[in-house]
Amino acid sequence: MKALVKTELGFGNLALLDREIPSPTADEVKIKVHYAGICGTDIHTYEGHYKVNVPVTLGHEFSGEVVDIGANVTNFKIGDRVTSETTYYICGECQYCQSGDYNLCNYRKGLGTQQNGGFTQYLVARAASVHHLPDNVSYKAAAMTEPLACAHHAVSKIEIKPDDVAVIMGPGPIGLLVAQVVKSKGAKVIITGLDADKARLDKATELNLDHVVNIQKTDLKAYVNDLTDGNGADIVLECSGAVPAAKQGLDILRKKGLYVQVGIFKEPEIPFSLEKIVQKEIRVVGSRSQKPADWEPSLQLLSNGDVDAEALITNELDISQWDEGYKHIKDGAGIKVLLRPIN
Repeated sequence: MKALVKTELGFGNLALLDREIPSPTADEVKIKVHYAGICGTDIHTYEGHYKVNVPVTLGHEFSGEVVDIGANVTNFKIGDRVTSETTYYICGECQYCQSGDYNLCNYRKGLGTQQNGGFTQYLVARAASVHHLPDNVSYKAAAMTEPLACAHHAVSKIEIKPDDVAVIMGPGPIGLLVAQVVKSKGAKVIITGLDADKARLDKATELNLDHVVNIQKTDLKAYVNDLTDGNGADIVLECSGAVPAAKQGLDILRKKGLYVQVGIFKEPEIPFSLEKIVQKEIRVVGSRSQKPADWEPSLQLLSNGDVDAEALITNELDISQWDEGYKHIKDGAGIKVLLRPIN
């Protein structure tokens, strides 16, 4: 079968290769891939900024159907429509595994990074990580369950009350998903972006998000203060990984506001104002990836229509067209690209 493989670390080194079709072990499920999404992590891996266990087939956002099951698997059958968590291996013994926080296990191995992923025809996943799709959730939407689970994980870090004013910094795929999850909880959503984000801000408007703000044309602090009688936002979720956005996010929060860092910065150490955190008693929390508890709620959000994932898809290509998909995203016009397997 053909697979899109990261062959060596560094920029590029992504090749369409023939790989052996895998077979499931006793506790695994073999999945025929229908769609696999290009994630920002795949972009970083391609560019050499993110280390993976080479050689490895990339792709950790996917949907498909079960075509084979291991001897110990009882909750899936051939033909089931599924998606899977990215977790392929955990130690099962650390405090994080014991509490279900698999995303924090030091020994965790993920699909598309340490284990072959979804940019191919078939993959194997551990049965414990696989989820049935609701009947009304399409394969296309289901291929975005993983980023939606990341969005759900970030939102779960804080308590959101009806009519809270929540600012989402950055209108990329995660930001647009976070915004929809936050809105489903009754908050008033403000999503921000730049001139270069026009297509994404237009999409935010199409999704009926409450306020869509280009911060290069509008004074965000004045805008937020106008909506909140000068108090500031109740919540900020920073999804861009841009230092100016983080600084601005802390600035526009009210006293005792909640700040969630979702986006990853290019450099691990960034300058920010601890003074604002201290003087306003801001609560700051990080959010890393997703965990098992995020998946079923995310599938329910897709099923009941609170999140429109398909609306974010701006291109569908074959895995052989990686270069086109990469350019589509890097040019800023694209939001989410889905790849299809080839024979």
